[in-house]
Amino acid sequence: MRVLTHTETAAHLPFNLVIQALEGFFKEGCEVPLRHNHPISGPTCAEEGILLLMPAWQSGKRLGVKTVSIFPNNHTLGLPGLHSVFILYDAVTGVPLAILDGDVITSRRTAAASALAAKWLSRPESSTLLVVGAGRVGSLLPEAYLSVRPIERVLVWDRLSESANTMAANLREQGIDAQAVDNLRDAANTSDIITCATLSTAPLIQGQWLKPGTHLDLIGGFTPAMRESDDECLRKGTVFIDTSEALLKAGDILSPIASGAFTQEQIAATLEQLCRGQHPGRTTDDEITVFKAVGTALEDLAAASLAYDAYVAKQA
Repeated sequence: MRVLTHTETAAHLPFNLVIQALEGFFKEGCEVPLRHNHPISGPTCAEEGILLLMPAWQSGKRLGVKTVSIFPNNHTLGLPGLHSVFILYDAVTGVPLAILDGDVITSRRTAAASALAAKWLSRPESSTLLVVGAGRVGSLLPEAYLSVRPIERVLVWDRLSESANTMAANLREQGIDAQAVDNLRDAANTSDIITCATLSTAPLIQGQWLKPGTHLDLIGGFTPAMRESDDECLRKGTVFIDTSEALLKAGDILSPIASGAFTQEQIAATLEQLCRGQHPGRTTDDEITVFKAVGTALEDLAAASLAYDAYVAKQA
């Protein structure tokens, strides 16, 4: 069984290839049970953790499971609150093939899925990208979007201006025209694509800020309590989701449904339907499109298989 470190996992996941791998898996199909969520008791109630188990498989090909341990109190120990590991198996024999860095897989497949959706939902000439949230995933989004769109300028907003400044400086070192912004409304109003990767529990983007032709990407929230957009965003936009699991977990979808501003029937398509050509995606230049993702183990399996195959080929 191979063990791929953080560096080795990342090195074998260039965004152009990850996007292709995700598209292939969505076209082929994959068995993806609902993720398991288990509370882990600590010495006190305040120290309780969560264990997530996310399995997926393609019969006769590969089987995988991602484990995610979330211990919010770790900051008091100077440790990250989340750790993740992916285990890849042969789906014919059940033989373990590799252990890979789950944090790398999660962040890179999340950014790649965002860019994959943008292939159908953003205008082909989109050149200004606004990244809301300068964390691990947010910092990868410009590189991912450059794989599918001619991005010329990147704007970065974060609740912590220091984080936005750091990310913008790092992007400039990579040769990308980037700047940190303080006024989120003005930045949103001048952007072709807005991508949000935060853990916000209150709307950040308002529908009244969206100009005709904007593509709004919401990939940060993954619980009913988390929101990155207001109801008006869904009223104004044509709405797409990554999988049907978004209807169970996405606050950006569930809250507008609860308020009566939106209905489940108004969802235009899933990412699988886009990949399979069952929906054309954007249909006009002036259309506002909204993509809401909560993530799926299909994407983890696709990324892990890609990294493993590339690693083995390099060792041969």
